[in-house]
Amino acid sequence: MDNPTRSERTRTAAIQAALAILERDGPGKLTFDAISRESGISKGGLMHQFRTKGDVLNALMEHQQDYYERFQRDYLAARDPGEAQPTLSAQIATMREVIDQQPSAALAIMAALVEDPEPLQMVRDTDAKNVRRIAAESDDPDLALLRWKAAWGIALSAMFGLCPLSADERARLFDRLLDEAQWPAGDAQAPKRRARAARSPRTP
Repeated sequence: MDNPTRSERTRTAAIQAALAILERDGPGKLTFDAISRESGISKGGLMHQFRTKGDVLNALMEHQQDYYERFQRDYLAARDPGEAQPTLSAQIATMREVIDQQPSAALAIMAALVEDPEPLQMVRDTDAKNVRRIAAESDDPDLALLRWKAAWGIALSAMFGLCPLSADERARLFDRLLDEAQWPAGDAQAPKRRARAARSPRTP
């Protein structure tokens, strides 16, 4: 096994160990010693990958972001390319994915970020790009952003155990948020949105 492959496997094992510690024991127990015990990687090996706990949190954020970016690519690939507002749709679907598939991991990372909020800049930068894309794809940007943040609110309240809705009720709300025909102008505006999106290159 070459050195880059070995290094990537070590990094991946450390990230998985850190996630397990956060979910099981909470952010206060996330230390290099704990990650070493959980992963079987020497502390020196960990320090070669991560200089500080903040570096570990950055890696966890990147790991989660990579997962959701892959999810969004697969989601959009399965959609009709002519459907309206692809960025909004992908973002709402991602919020559903958070609470359907990975709520404990996402919540654990958020709890750790209370102690070290610096990695949240990555989320703020991504959200700023999403705001611009969602607004550019919609003839009613305010409504589109309200739908997006409604999905955020449902997901966050569910993650924190504060949502009074059942799983079925949440699913119905997500279905409605995703259904263009349920909203003013609906699919009637799709041709105009597609034409405008074609004239405006997407920001990577």
